[in-house]
Amino acid sequence: MTTYALTGTTGHFGRIAVQQLVQQVGAQHVVALARNVAKAQALVPAGVTVRAGDYDDVAQLTAGLQGVDRLLFVSSQPGGAVSRQQQHQNVIAAAKAAGVGYLAYTSFPHADTATAALAADHQATEAAIKDSGIKHSFLRNNWYLENEAATLQAATSGQPFVYAAGDGQVGWALESEYAQAAVNVLTTAAPKAVYEFAGPMRTYRDLAAAITGDFDVQALTISDYQQSLADAGMPADIAAVVAAIQALIRDGQLQETTTDLPDVLGHELTPLAAAVQKVLGV
Repeated sequence: MTTYALTGTTGHFGRIAVQQLVQQVGAQHVVALARNVAKAQALVPAGVTVRAGDYDDVAQLTAGLQGVDRLLFVSSQPGGAVSRQQQHQNVIAAAKAAGVGYLAYTSFPHADTATAALAADHQATEAAIKDSGIKHSFLRNNWYLENEAATLQAATSGQPFVYAAGDGQVGWALESEYAQAAVNVLTTAAPKAVYEFAGPMRTYRDLAAAITGDFDVQALTISDYQQSLADAGMPADIAAVVAAIQALIRDGQLQETTTDLPDVLGHELTPLAAAVQKVLGV
């Protein structure tokens, strides 16, 4: 029988994915890798094998991937003591050393051509995966609706809905839908090399229209938006990153035309208004 593994299983995406994978293949065929083994054991479904898998430690990752046939490689978070690019290189090296036959990697939209700074680590990782010779799929996830949770919550409480992306379009979908699609790819017999996963293209005006409540909608310039975040108490470096995301959306870097996400899921995505309600926990 095939043995499946997932990295980063204490993160939000990883927790969702491991639960959905267990539903498809059974816990006895699933290995969950995590830096904090005790935390993972408390989170994953019963019967899942939990192994140490710190992105910083090649030897530990190699040991954790022994006997694994197919791997869902969830990209790490940037900003650690070890660069994300190096962490990803560690996972690839470990997968190759352990004899993993296939991996699916969560990447960035149009990573091969994207010019956004956020894409750089993903571009390097995709190149390294190709160079490794491991069979693979790149899961180029567009944007999780949960990324907008603070904006949604502010609007529902009557505060202004503020954005700076102009008429830029985004493929919002629920993180659970992206995670389920990743699992479906991982378990399919003949996956494609690249999936551009995205929901229907929408603007921030469309998103505001999907929120129930009485609030103002304010479109700012990028610089004014960044300043508003700083004025609200957000650290300057984080405000710069959030503003940069608005800029890349404004510039069309998240525009997408494929139907890969609903195609892989086998059904239409959650309608935007209903998805907003789920994010808000209503």
